[in-house]
Amino acid sequence: MTPFRRLATTLVALTVVASACSTTSDAVPATAKAVDVTNWSAVVDAARGQTVRWYAWGGSDAINRFIDETYGPELKSKYDITLERVPVADTVDAVNQVLAEKSANKDPGAVDLIWINGENFSSLKSADMLATGWAEKLPNAKLVNWDDPAVNKDFGVPVDGAESPWASAQFQLVYDTTRTPEADLPRSYGQLKDWACAHPGRFTYIAPGAGAFQGTRFVKQALFELSGGAKQWTTFDQATWEAQQPELWSYFNELKPCLWRNGETYPKDENELHQLFANNEVDFTVTQAIVGPGSLIDEGLVPKTAKAFTFDANSIGDYSYVAIPSNAAHRAAALVLANLILEPSRQALQIDPANGFGLGYAIDTSRVTDEATREGLDAAAEKRGPAAAPIDELNRSRVSDGAVEYQDLVESGWRTNVLGG
Repeated sequence: MTPFRRLATTLVALTVVASACSTTSDAVPATAKAVDVTNWSAVVDAARGQTVRWYAWGGSDAINRFIDETYGPELKSKYDITLERVPVADTVDAVNQVLAEKSANKDPGAVDLIWINGENFSSLKSADMLATGWAEKLPNAKLVNWDDPAVNKDFGVPVDGAESPWASAQFQLVYDTTRTPEADLPRSYGQLKDWACAHPGRFTYIAPGAGAFQGTRFVKQALFELSGGAKQWTTFDQATWEAQQPELWSYFNELKPCLWRNGETYPKDENELHQLFANNEVDFTVTQAIVGPGSLIDEGLVPKTAKAFTFDANSIGDYSYVAIPSNAAHRAAALVLANLILEPSRQALQIDPANGFGLGYAIDTSRVTDEATREGLDAAAEKRGPAAAPIDELNRSRVSDGAVEYQDLVESGWRTNVLGG
């Protein structure tokens, strides 16, 4: 599940995308989009009758259904807003749409809201194509812990009020409790190398690169451990990278002969790794879901005895967000939807695996003042089931992701020094 990838590469020929993809039959003049988010009643009034076009990764039927059923009916009944979910194969498609409209001077544009984070957010922010100053002013923004660097920085890029969090996720490994005793689980990259070489061929990881952010994240976490921690990587410094990368590639090259197929080939995505795990070819797979592998079990993709765990430290956790392009035609409706996403009742629905989403809260539940509502959030979290990693384990091991510039350095460096080394 990923709105995370990939970075828009060029504006060349993107005007073709704009002309082919941009359809705004009910577009409104750009001047009509100006709304004061601090005057919420005026925002709600302006949004009535609008259609909010939400561009979101469409690769999961369960998530698509969750979006349609969780937000669509309430938007219509309470606000007279029509939700039009626009599925994209990769979030970069929505990014390229917005950048193409900028190149073509198209205002208003086709996109009202994007499910986004990471490089895609950085790309649009750098292009000055995101509405700013609104996220921390939403009525429900008071429930968000904006002091948390995992919230106020997206891959090291300051959010600056240009996106509002939707859900949290965290990198975890998944094991089969019938194959591997909990006491034998590796809890660091150092222990993992020892384990893999003691069980040759029983471990592999996803190749870092396009469409496989889990593989990139796996390598970055090793970088954090080997260099003494994650904090120094939240801002970009080329000299730090040059000094630390040799030890990183040495680690993975030492690990390589102990891997499945001797590290000559790697799974290209999480689905391939899930299949190897389910076929008992390897003993670990991965998940980002706060509910662990619960939904994977329900779909029959991994054994019923699968369970998630983390290393003791350096487990990258982050947030996915929604952002509003600066040329959005229906900004008021987008603001109403972004606020609805933070509603505690909607947040409680998203963590329940039965609803097909299974990601963590974007809000800080301790900031919910109504006791019954807070108890409802706690009860929803308990529905994560026995396959989920303990919440205290997740919290103890979580660190923020590194600066966005390290993403391509890790991927290209791994291809050169490990895959081709």
